[in-house]
This record gives sequence, C-alpha cells and structure tokens, in this order.
Amino acid sequence: MEMTMVDPYEELSEDYQRVEQAIRFLEQNYRRQPELKEVAESIHLSEYHFQRLFTRWVGISPKRFLQFLTKENAKAMLENSHGILEAAYNSGLSGPGRLHDLFVATEAVTPGEFKHKGAGLTIRYGSHPNPFGQCLVGVTGRGICHLAFVQPGGGSQALAELQKAWPEASLVEDSQATRPLIGQIFNLSEQAGPLGLHLCGTNFQIKVWEALLRIPPGTVVSYEDLAVSVGMPYAARAVGHAVASNPVPVLIPCHRVIRKTGEFGGYHWGAARKKAMLGWEMAYSQV
Repeated sequence: MEMTMVDPYEELSEDYQRVEQAIRFLEQNYRRQPELKEVAESIHLSEYHFQRLFTRWVGISPKRFLQFLTKENAKAMLENSHGILEAAYNSGLSGPGRLHDLFVATEAVTPGEFKHKGAGLTIRYGSHPNPFGQCLVGVTGRGICHLAFVQPGGGSQALAELQKAWPEASLVEDSQATRPLIGQIFNLSEQAGPLGLHLCGTNFQIKVWEALLRIPPGTVVSYEDLAVSVGMPYAARAVGHAVASNPVPVLIPCHRVIRKTGEFGGYHWGAARKKAMLGWEMAYSQV
C-alpha cells in the first residue's frame, strides 16, 4: 500500500493563509468588534479550532489582537513617538525589552567588501517554520546576514533573493546551522542569548537600520519621526526606501514604522503579517 507523505511546510503555509484571512477580516470589521464565532466562520473553521490556530501563529488570542490593532490605538502610540526615540538615544538603545537588546555586535561590511559583493564569503542557509509562516535564514561567520519570509511555493524565489543580495558569495544549505537561530529570533524574553548581524548596505541604510533597532517592542513610529531621528527631517521618502531594503526583518524591526495618519502601510511580506507581528509585540509588552 502506497502512503502519501504530507509536507509539513505546506501545512504550515495553509494554516498561516487562514490566519492572514482572519487578520484582514478583523481589520475590515474592527469598528464593530465582531465576535469570535463570526471571525471563525469567515475562514470556515469552528470557534475552537480558529482560537487554537490563531493563538498558535500570532501568539495572542483573536480578542487581544483586536484590542491592540485598532487604528485609534496606533494613532495614540504615534503621539509618543518623539519621546520614544529620544529616550532610546539617551539610553544607548531603547530601555527594557527584548528584540532591541539582541545585538552585542552589528557589523557592516567594509567598503571593499561591499564593492566585491560577498566574494570569498560562505553563507549557510536554511528554511524553517516560525510564528509567522516560513522563513529563509542566511548566516556567515560574523552573524546573520539575511532573513526573509517565504511565500507559499516561493522557496526558489527566496533563495534567488539571497543570492542577489550577495551575488559573489558561496551558498551552502545547512539547516542544522540555522535552525537554532529561529528560537532566538522569535523570542521576546530576556533570557534569549545575543545574536550578531552581518549587514551589507550603504552608510545611509546602516544609519537608518541602527535607528530602527532603537524602537522598543510594542511601539511604533512614523517615517517622518524616523527621518528626524537620523538627522534628515525632510528625507522621509529616502528613509522609507532604506526601511524597505532592510535585509533582516524582525531582527531589525521595520514593521514598527507606520504612516503618520495611523495607517499601518505596506510590508514586503504582506500587510497582514506586519499587523500580526505588531499585535504579538504589543500584547507581550503589556504582560
């Protein structure tokens, strides 16, 4: 009898697609605060299974997610963004929390290394499930150099993007080397160990990415405030491009930057994923 093997990654992708649908439903209907049953029915699941699925992926219940991700809440958080960034710079980073304290070393490539686009460098990579889908992680001897969420069926595209970022580097598939990093990347507790980053970017991009590291979990800032924090108050558009070119999302938290109107804005890996990550952090910061 021939047995059909089920790809666990495919199952994970299907689950996260359901969560994305639920997030979109909540965003479109949050003003009337829909009940759990209605949200579950919108993705054709029972209340019990939906509650378990959503909590497993997002890290908080649908009810808590709904409480944190209203436009009004985002606006209220933005009102304090200047104070957040000032406190961050005055304290060296951004005070208590987790993700912004991860890095004992954030090491950029030298101008010569930037010019040679990774020549002579070995990057070990692996694809792994995480609370927000599937991700591809790349690491050198100096730290994590690449992190990208993988869309369903998009494994080859994700790998091509890694090669494009480091065109002259040698890529070696090594899930054993990258798997232990996942628990640290997606861990908001103070007990997780430090991680190093190996970044390839222009001086301006590095400056913006360092500013992003100072935004505490559970808070958001506008592109305009971020531009002020890097000394370029009239360059919000350029800052936005630097944010979008972030090579290690989650670790460098570009998802914490939203529009000054309170809209969450786009995200390279999907607006629903951005909202899920913010809700997860906001909930954790309230614990």
